[in-house]
Amino acid sequence: MDAARAVETVFRIESARIIAGVTRIVRDVGIAEEIAQDALVTALEQWPESGVPERPGAWLMATAKRRAIDLVRRKETYARKLAEVGRTLQDEPPPAEPAPGDIDDDLLRLIFTACHPVLATEARIALTLRLVGGLTTQEIARAFLAAESTVAQRIVRAKRTLAKAAVPFEVPYGADRQARLSSVLEVIYLVFNEGYAATSGDDLVRPALCEDALRLARVLTALMPQEGEAHGLAALLEFQASRIATRTGPDGEPVLLADQNRARWNRLLIARGARAMGRAGSGPYSLQAAIAGCHAAAVRYEDTDWARIAVLYGRLVQLTPSPVVELNRAVAVSMADGPAVALPLVDALTREPALNSYHLLPSVRGDLLERLGRPGEARAEFERAASLTRNERERALLLRRAARL
Repeated sequence: MDAARAVETVFRIESARIIAGVTRIVRDVGIAEEIAQDALVTALEQWPESGVPERPGAWLMATAKRRAIDLVRRKETYARKLAEVGRTLQDEPPPAEPAPGDIDDDLLRLIFTACHPVLATEARIALTLRLVGGLTTQEIARAFLAAESTVAQRIVRAKRTLAKAAVPFEVPYGADRQARLSSVLEVIYLVFNEGYAATSGDDLVRPALCEDALRLARVLTALMPQEGEAHGLAALLEFQASRIATRTGPDGEPVLLADQNRARWNRLLIARGARAMGRAGSGPYSLQAAIAGCHAAAVRYEDTDWARIAVLYGRLVQLTPSPVVELNRAVAVSMADGPAVALPLVDALTREPALNSYHLLPSVRGDLLERLGRPGEARAEFERAASLTRNERERALLLRRAARL
């Protein structure tokens, strides 16, 4: 791997930890992100000549922290700031690489800071996805079903709001923690989803994002052992992660749920999901975990309890009304009661503005029409779905399904 590619790869992996570590010094996530980018530029300048360091993540962290300390020194409040972070930081050795599966306290502080109630809910999620998940504004916009320019504005304003409010860089306690928990859970959920089904690019799955989200969910359950929804989210992600290895074929092509080799599903993760379900609550993540658990329990695709899944989706619709959840319920209904029963449910969703550019709506409709023996209409739906998706692997799969018709 050449030096430039090494820099990009390491920064993608380490950027959240670097931003978190620098935020502890400068107490401003916007400035911290700029300093992290400066460290990236320095690496791009130096590594091609000096070579890639033995511990590149630690090198980037140390470089960013030195720049942060220099910035603090230049500020009028230098003495107070330096006392807060400790005088030893100026001579701090490069930090040790985190152990596999470990997540440092600074990263948790960064998440809870980005999810502070001073921000609107959508701004909290967008900012955390940007800083912690490393997602582009385009990817975040896709997750929100919102305009890219709108999401970009949310992120900029969120940084300014946090700085103006002087939000402390901390993991909150008591009532404040509960107030921010729902946003934190949603952020982790969206980060996992972006890894599980990438919205754009050449890869269907980004396992690193799934692993980051799964680690964060496990940390939260340890931090809040009495919080049922944290366990519900952890169970959901464990069940979903158990299938990641079978979601793509040898060449990266998508493999549909019905065609996955269930013998390759990760039984350890399924067992972890089942244990987490034992402590889950009755909220939306716990309901989704119960649905994922139904799939995990089916030895064969034909054994799936679609009737129970349809009922669970019905409860989820009542709890959190959403056209996307309605679409998922329609899929379950089609498997339990047949495509003719489900098609009117899907047709009703075509009038939902939020789903105008959602590629899974015509994809589901095409599947139902194909099962009903209406190949011409099904082909048109698959072609429309292919035109809407930004993921190359999904587009190829949809076009293959269209071509077969």
